[in-house]
Amino acid sequence: MSSSDIFIGETIGTAILILLGGGVCAAVTLKASKARNAGWLAIAFGWGFAVMTAVYISAPLSGAHLNPAVTLALAIKDGDWSDVPVYWAGQLLGAMIGAALVWVAYYGQFHAHLTDREIVGGPGAQATKAKAVEAQEKGAGPVLGIFSTGPEIPVVWQNLATEIVGTVVLVLAILTQGLNANGDGLGTLGALITAFVVVSIGLSLGGPTGYAINPARDLGPRIVHALLPLPNKGGSDWGYAWIPVVGPLIGAAIAAGIYNVAFA
Repeated sequence: MSSSDIFIGETIGTAILILLGGGVCAAVTLKASKARNAGWLAIAFGWGFAVMTAVYISAPLSGAHLNPAVTLALAIKDGDWSDVPVYWAGQLLGAMIGAALVWVAYYGQFHAHLTDREIVGGPGAQATKAKAVEAQEKGAGPVLGIFSTGPEIPVVWQNLATEIVGTVVLVLAILTQGLNANGDGLGTLGALITAFVVVSIGLSLGGPTGYAINPARDLGPRIVHALLPLPNKGGSDWGYAWIPVVGPLIGAAIAAGIYNVAFA
């Protein structure tokens, strides 16, 4: 695979991943969405199918890592770090593009949701402004969960451990069951296996933090949330943002170490 193929494949694939994954979060969250309040089961399966779709689209070009943690684990497994920066650049750019497309697809719903006084504040413009200021001070605005993850209970060591454990499960499943014949990305059957692993992680381990298990999936959309002209959007919770980046990278390194010791 050439560097250009890797970059293009990872950009397209990660954009599709975030478009569909962030899209199901928007569908379940936003006012005037037909799927509003569909629940966690819809989100877990939505993300699983997003992974499967994105992998099938991008695998012929880049091997469909779509996740800096997966790229790191494969580099540790194989000892080849030459393409890591290209993979990571494509993944971050793709995640930002996908998040922006979610905003485009749900533009009207975002506006209706964030100008609804029952959601962003009580009766009167003054209450709405106060609610927005309060959200900014708390760090996480009312639609940040569509773009990025966040803890239900902010306990740093627990939140970090949850992301590490979830990523270990994901990466071990990929390394043992999901790789293509060349061992440099996901194969056809591996895409299906990985999709269901993502659903399983979401249902079992997603409750505490929203299961980022992918640094680009969280950081790219968080940047977009900070940049978009969303009314009353509140903060992007940058104080928490390092956990869904560092946690999955640690988890990937642990999983690669386990694989090299126990399976290689």
